This record gives sequence, C-alpha cells and structure tokens, in this order.
Amino acid sequence: MNVTPTAKGTRTVKVDMLARVEGEGGLLIRMKGDRVQEVKLNIFEPPRLFEGFLRGRHFSEVPDITARICGICPIAYQMSSVHALERALGVQIDPAVRLLRRLFYCGEWIESHALHVYMLHAPDFLGYQDVIEMAAEHRETVEKALRLKKIGNELVALMGGREIHPVSAAVGGFYKAPRKRDLEAIREPLRWALDASLETVRFTAGLAFPDFEQDYEFVSVSHPDEYPFNEGRIVSNRGIDIDAAEFEEHFIEQHVKHSTSLHAVVRERGSYLVGPLARFNLNYEKLTPLARQAAADAGLAPPCRNPFKSILVRAVELVFACEEALRIIDEYEPPAAPRATIEVRAGTGAAATEAPRGLLYHRYSVDSDGLVTAARIVPPTSQNLKRMEDDLWRFVPQLASQPVEEITWRAEQAIRNYDPCISCSCHFLKVKIERE
Repeated sequence: MNVTPTAKGTRTVKVDMLARVEGEGGLLIRMKGDRVQEVKLNIFEPPRLFEGFLRGRHFSEVPDITARICGICPIAYQMSSVHALERALGVQIDPAVRLLRRLFYCGEWIESHALHVYMLHAPDFLGYQDVIEMAAEHRETVEKALRLKKIGNELVALMGGREIHPVSAAVGGFYKAPRKRDLEAIREPLRWALDASLETVRFTAGLAFPDFEQDYEFVSVSHPDEYPFNEGRIVSNRGIDIDAAEFEEHFIEQHVKHSTSLHAVVRERGSYLVGPLARFNLNYEKLTPLARQAAADAGLAPPCRNPFKSILVRAVELVFACEEALRIIDEYEPPAAPRATIEVRAGTGAAATEAPRGLLYHRYSVDSDGLVTAARIVPPTSQNLKRMEDDLWRFVPQLASQPVEEITWRAEQAIRNYDPCISCSCHFLKVKIERE
C-alpha cells in the first residue's frame, strides 16, 4: 500500500495488490479533503480469451473447458454452458438429472461460501490481517470452517469425480450418475454441515456492520418455485423480467482504460448488483423455512441494502444449500440413463445460472457438425465491477477523517463484500486496429 500526500490537502491511496480475493488487482483512491476525486479498481490480469478458445471446438468439449475458468466455482461455468448448449440443440433432460444438477450446485455453494465467510471476509470484521492470524485466537472457528468447506468439496467430488474442475458434467446430463447409496454416504456430514451453517449465521450476525446502504438495482435468476441455482428468468427490482436469451438486449459490457475486465451496466441506467444480496432480496420467500427463520433470528430481512451484510446472507445461503442437498438425497432415484440422446443441429442458445458470486451468463452458437461458431461468457465479477467502484465513491467520504491505514482497510473490506473473482472477470478483449 502506497500513500502519496500532495499539495492542498489531496491524498492518494494506492493498493498495489488486493489481498484475500481470487486473482490480481489493485485499487487507486484520490481524495481532496472529504471529496473523492478518483476511484479505480485496476484489474491488470491479462485477458484469458476463453471465448476464443471455444470457437471451433465440439460442443461436448465445452463443459470441461469452461470449468477451467475458475477453480472455486467450476460447476457454475459447466452448468451455464450445458444449459445454453441444450437450448441450442433442443435437448430435454430427465427430471432426476435436474435434481442432480441442483445437488452439484449445493456442493459448490457450501465450499465457496464457507471459504469466503470465514477465510476471506471474517478477518476484516474481526481486525485480523488474514485467517492465519485469526486462527491463533479463534482456532475452533477456523477448524469448523475448514471442515465445512471440506464437506462441500466432498459433495462436488462425489458428483463430479474430483473436487477441482470436475469431469462428470455433460451436455444432456452426466457421464456417470451416482448411485443412491453413494449419496447416502454423505448424509451425516451434511447434517453436521447444516448445524455448522446455523452457527455460521449466529456468528456473522454478531459482527459489526458499517452503517452504509445503497439504492441498488438487484439482478438475479428467479424461479417460480425454487431459490435459484440453475434455472429461471432474469429479474430485477426495477422491472427487468426476461428470458436469458434477451440478456444482451438489456445489459452491455463497456471497456474502461484501467481494467482488462469489462464493466457491465443496465442499458440507459448504469451499474447493478448480482450475488447473494441480490438473490436474497429478489427470492427471499423461496428460501426454506429454516433458512428464513435463521435470517429472522439474525435480524436479516428484505429489503437489505447494506453490502457489508452480504457475509450474513452467505451464511443464510449455507443453511439453504445444506437443507437442499439433504432434500435431494432423500428424493433421489437414479435416472434411467445419465445422459439424454443428442441429435446435432445448428442453433444458438443462452442460459444464466447463479454462481456463488452471482449471475453467470453464457451464449453459444453451433453449426450442423456440432462445432462452436460463437461464444459469449459474462462472469459475475465483471457485472459487479462498476458497482464496486460506485460503492467506493459513496463509502470512502465517510472515512475522510480517518487515518489512511483505516481508509485503506475499509475500502478493501468493501471490495471483499463482493467476493470478487478477478481471474474469472478477465474473460474478453476486443482489439480494434486501424491502418491508413
């Protein structure tokens, strides 16, 4: 962290490398008195060009390639790709496969939320530099967090063949469906995880939250009967209610000079928020009764517009994910076939699912040989980047009288509200060359 005092009361806070986020990025804040003059989230990771890698590949390769976009939420990328490709190819899946996909998501949400709540974000609220320092005084809490995350990883491995970049997901279903007795083996660990998640809600409810609320446009997937994972329409609290195929008519990505990640905005409106806070506010009534009761006991109810309380919402979603996993295991009967038969045809399909960090959009076109001719991927973090900067413009002036170290700490904490996956966001680069 560099601090540059300048003439006439101007201060510059520069964080060369953000800590406790996935990927590499920096932060620049320039203030004059109590007024913010400049805020930049500098994303300097190189573009990853996955959309280019996918062109010319057979559609069956796409889930395995997109899983490599993120080691923490590969399932969201796999499921978004298979849903989009199934729409392009006209594939109908077995209801049992649909259940398995929701179970797959439960594992990812458990491991990702446990990681963020305890290891990436809780140190901010408790005044520690990192979870290692935190463990010295909260050993049992950190051990519980590690066990909770491990159970999520075990569920992912059971479903996907391995914890990182699982290999079972396929267009039309799975290469191999688990037996019912395989799922029964993780029932008791999930029951422990449910109790641990309820404790997590109580733990996060006891944290001190800055007094900061914003008038967000919340955007998420919304299903008529279920808390959203991988199916539904895209909705907002300001009137958006669209099929995923209409996403690009309402949302655009813009290039900014200081970032290799694009910034997404709602057309003619500006920044918006995706992620746990958006899901909670737009889908609260679809949480399980136990999850809603845990939220109520913690004093959490919609509308919640304080981004610092996203850690509490993640804890409530942990309760939901554990309950949903147990429900699916109880109801599950293996499908007659793990995958649907696919008749290759030319087409275009789009889908949106809910990664732990928020809405994830995929669109693919394939030709009559099943080869990808176009791909579009819009990750949650690139959708939130503009909103992160907007939060800092409004939050930092409250800290103007504080020492620079405190401003820096709180500004980084505000960024970590979003659990940004910076590497995921560096997905695209449009190059324009002009020659005379």
